[in-house]
Amino acid sequence: MEILVTGAAGFIGSHLAERLTAEGHIVRGLDCFTDYYPKTLKELNVQDITDKGVRFLELDLASDDLQAAIADVEVVYHSAAQPGISAETPFEVYVRNNITATYRLLESIVNSKTLKCLINISTSSVYGEKATGTEDAQPRPNSYYGVTKLAAEQLVMAYHRQREMPACSLRLFSVYGERERPEKLYPKLIRSILENSQFPLYEGSEEHCRSFTYISDVVDGLLGVLGNLEKCVGEIFNIGSDKEMTTGQGIRIVEEIIGKKARMIKAPKRPGDQLRTRANIEKARKFFGYNPKTIPEEGLRAEVEWYKKRILNKIEY
Repeated sequence: MEILVTGAAGFIGSHLAERLTAEGHIVRGLDCFTDYYPKTLKELNVQDITDKGVRFLELDLASDDLQAAIADVEVVYHSAAQPGISAETPFEVYVRNNITATYRLLESIVNSKTLKCLINISTSSVYGEKATGTEDAQPRPNSYYGVTKLAAEQLVMAYHRQREMPACSLRLFSVYGERERPEKLYPKLIRSILENSQFPLYEGSEEHCRSFTYISDVVDGLLGVLGNLEKCVGEIFNIGSDKEMTTGQGIRIVEEIIGKKARMIKAPKRPGDQLRTRANIEKARKFFGYNPKTIPEEGLRAEVEWYKKRILNKIEY
């Protein structure tokens, strides 16, 4: 298939584009290199995926002409977004990169004669403080990120309902692994231990429960939809691990892998943080046999090794 992956220079998008290419698909990757984290990291990802055969386009969904990017495309994976719950990121930036960008992508492709499905990549943050229910649970987002990602998801589904555009949406849960963004828990922790620097831990976060989901298990879910497009059009799915553990347990696993304790300091509570996530994936299991299987010890060991090999003393993180 001819497939477009937006956000292909990022964590999830780069892994997805790489796997799709390995599966024999013709893949275009699109990204605009926002300055949310260092461009050098995204350039490293782009080097990896283009070496594997992905055709990369530097375009901004919110402002650039997208016709060349969407021409003859059969499937779009829309993973481009303004991530995170940082108070330093203005609301207008979330609106531009999550809502406006999604609207312009939809407008560019809604009348396509080749499109079989637009697969929107959403987030468990749409559920709010506690994300443990089914896809029918009432969304209660409590961050700019969650609010605008829910708006983007509903925009996609509105185009399906009102304009008959084939689309579905996947809500991802606490994804971790190689290429993870530098402000996330595990990259910050790994860096601090290896560099013997202090690790700021948000007040109360050690007891937060998470469905930490390894990147390859997430990509398995994304490809599961691709193999069952007719069944999945019009649907929303949770994609993540149905096993939960505390942030504190995750920290201890990383410490054991590296063989050294983190130098933790307390940081103020982070507004908008989720207290508990546990992915209810019964619907994804029923529709396309989704079955995440990577245990945290395996996934975190792979992330530590990646950091040592590709980042430590090589790239400013």
